[in-house]
Amino acid sequence: MKAFIVKSYGKKEKLHLTDWAEPTVKENDVLVQVHSAGVNLLDSLIRNGEFKLFLPYKPPFVNGHDVAGVVTKVGSKVSKFKVGDEVYSRVSDYRIGTFAEFISIDENDVALKPKNLSMEEAGSIPLVGLTSWQALVEIANVKKGQKVFIQAGSGGVGTFAIQLAKHLGAFVATTTSSKNIDLVKSLGADLIIDYKKEDFETKLKDYDLVLHSNRDTKILEKSLRILKSGGQLISLVGPPTPEFANAIGLPWYLKLVINLLSFSARKKAKKMNVSFKFLFMRAEGKQLGEITKLIETGVIKPVIDIVFPFEQTNQALSYVETGRSKGKVVVKVK
Repeated sequence: MKAFIVKSYGKKEKLHLTDWAEPTVKENDVLVQVHSAGVNLLDSLIRNGEFKLFLPYKPPFVNGHDVAGVVTKVGSKVSKFKVGDEVYSRVSDYRIGTFAEFISIDENDVALKPKNLSMEEAGSIPLVGLTSWQALVEIANVKKGQKVFIQAGSGGVGTFAIQLAKHLGAFVATTTSSKNIDLVKSLGADLIIDYKKEDFETKLKDYDLVLHSNRDTKILEKSLRILKSGGQLISLVGPPTPEFANAIGLPWYLKLVINLLSFSARKKAKKMNVSFKFLFMRAEGKQLGEITKLIETGVIKPVIDIVFPFEQTNQALSYVETGRSKGKVVVKVK
């Protein structure tokens, strides 16, 4: 099969289109013929080697985390899916490789594709959908009437998280540039801040939750300050926390490193009586099934900026890296 592989780590490295062995199918796996693959900043960070401390992939390997496609083969113990099912998934860490014609995925990480979406739309959903779900539902348990600040409202996670937070009954504030104000308004944002002209700290106060996605430490500090006592900040960009290090079972010396990385942020949060949490989302077919219901009932709609042909996967990654995409970027494989 054809696949885009990481030959060696590095920011200047391109993915290489090559002939690659078709994946083996274990007893709990489904083999999926890839129709589309969502493109995420995570794919760039993996290629750059920024996560090799705790996700030590050994090049060469196939990149890509999001997929929509058709089941072509099932393992001997698979009970939830059959050949011909249209499915989608954010595949597990260490099982990545959606920038390819086929991928083998544990059935627990897979859900049936929403019937009302095209393959390209479905391929755009898993990573941003699960990130939003795990932040807003699982960790924050957002309740009706709470105030939620979602940074970068017109980005991949932002466009999904705004819709989910509104569905949960929250008042939603977000940041975007002036050209995307109509987009985030159409998704349900209640208060929109043009980050180029306005400082969100002067507009927001006593928030229950911040979904944080900006690497600037000043933005992190401001975000902590707008929370009410007992509020929480969930960061998608880090720094990672000791809880995260424990959850993924890192060795003691890496736990030490991670403890130091997030020490300052956690200390500031504690001083303000708020919490700082780091979310590195995980694959989860059950939660994706819940997301499917929300999409099929029209509660959440995908937002896609550009669909690139498979051959242009590197261009798709470069475009995502600009940080200017409105919603999601997708690669059409079939």
